[in-house]
Formats: sequence, C-alpha cells, structure tokens
Amino acid sequence: MSTDADRIIAVLRAGHEELAALVRDLKEDDLLRPSGASEWQVSQVLSHLGSGAEINLAALTAARTGAPGPNSDANRAVWARWDAMPPAEHAAGFLAASERLVQAYEAMDAESRAQLRIDLGFLPEPVDVATAGRFRLTEFALHQWDVEVAFNPFAAVTPEAVPLLLDQIAGMLAWTSRPQELAGRQATLLLRLHQPERTYGLRLGERVELTDAPEQQDGELTAPAEAWLRLATGRLGPQHTPDGVHVTGPVSLDDLRRVFAGF
Repeated sequence: MSTDADRIIAVLRAGHEELAALVRDLKEDDLLRPSGASEWQVSQVLSHLGSGAEINLAALTAARTGAPGPNSDANRAVWARWDAMPPAEHAAGFLAASERLVQAYEAMDAESRAQLRIDLGFLPEPVDVATAGRFRLTEFALHQWDVEVAFNPFAAVTPEAVPLLLDQIAGMLAWTSRPQELAGRQATLLLRLHQPERTYGLRLGERVELTDAPEQQDGELTAPAEAWLRLATGRLGPQHTPDGVHVTGPVSLDDLRRVFAGF
C-alpha cells in the first residue's frame, strides 16, 4: 500500500520528467522569455528550482548521515552561485540538480520514508519525508507552471499534484495574501472546488484564512481546484483563468486577484 511519501515522490518524478522534456529543448531566447512568476524570466525560475533542489538535497543528505544540515550562510552561498550563472547554465544546472534530488528520494526504502526526520531550516522542528517532499512539490509544481505558461497560455498545474497541494496552500495564505487590499471590507465565502471535490470557508478580514465550510456565508467562490491553487499564489490573471471560475457576493474575482497577488 502506497504512503503519502510514496505518492509525493512519484509526482515529483513525473513533474521533473515533464519539465525536463521542455527545458532540454529551450534555446537562449526561450530562457529569456517572461515567465509566469512576476519579474522573473524563464531562466530565473529554473535557477530558483535548481538552487532549491541543491539545498533540499543537502538537508536530506544531512538527515540520512546525521551531519549538520545547511545553515542560512550555506544557503545564501548556493543562491549567490546560481544567481551568477548565465541562463544556459541555469537550465543545465536545474536538470542535473532536480534529477539528483528526485533520485535521492526514490532511493529511500520504506523504513526511511516512514521514520526519517529532515531539518528544513525554516520550521521549528524536523519533519517527516512526506512533509519535506510536499514542500518541494508545492514549490516545484507552481514554478513548473511558471515555466510552461511562457510557451503555452493554457498551461495548468500538473493534475496529479493538485490534490497533494490543497491542504498545503492553507498554511501559505499568510505569505501570499494582502488583506489590506480589501480596504477594511470583510466577507466569508464558501469555497467550492472541483477536480477534486473540496469545500472550505474563505475568511477575508484583517487576516485571510481557510476554515471549515461556513454555516453562514456572504458569497461563494467556485473554481477548479487547480485554478484555486494559482489564484491563492498570484497566478490567475485574466488571460490564464479557465472556465468554471465564478464569484458571488460582496467581493469580485478582481478583488481576490489583488488580495492574492503572490509573494
């Protein structure tokens, strides 16, 4: 029987293969195209994913060997090295670093996947393999979209990743939301998702947070789950909004786009 860690690692592999197939064929001009990530060109997204893979692998290796994990100085050195690379090296480096990280996850046996604890450096305590993998998958799947949408305006987050990311996104709203954009307005929306089917409450006020489905609501946001993930992380501009996204009540979809403007 597969575990959460097994499923996450399998989706990481599938996502890597999908993005690698695109990246291998990119030319210099392609790497300089604007991406779906605000103010980043395609090569910069690949640099972010590549440096993230390197840092994740260092944390995983430290957990497996008992060595100290990478600290903030080590991470800054990794980012500086990647920032200094030309675009072609960003692409080649991403392909190699991402492959190494996925292989390291795949090489873990069932006992390690269940028992290993990994210090990611930004959480209060080490986490299990499924949690560490989910953080990487969240980063990877959204930035995969950032790259793919530069070449396909109808790109979508990989379907297999969507159900694995829905719960993760709730913990990100403090960083991805700007409640001040509502200018003091407050509302509670019923958030009705499909593909997969999920129902939440979306509370808009001094803070923005997901809750259980509300008993009383001021309006409703209905959307494909994939589109909700992109809305919540600043990736649902009008040109990238699929059919099936509807908002009723005291706030509009444009209001929500301003609230969820991304990092």
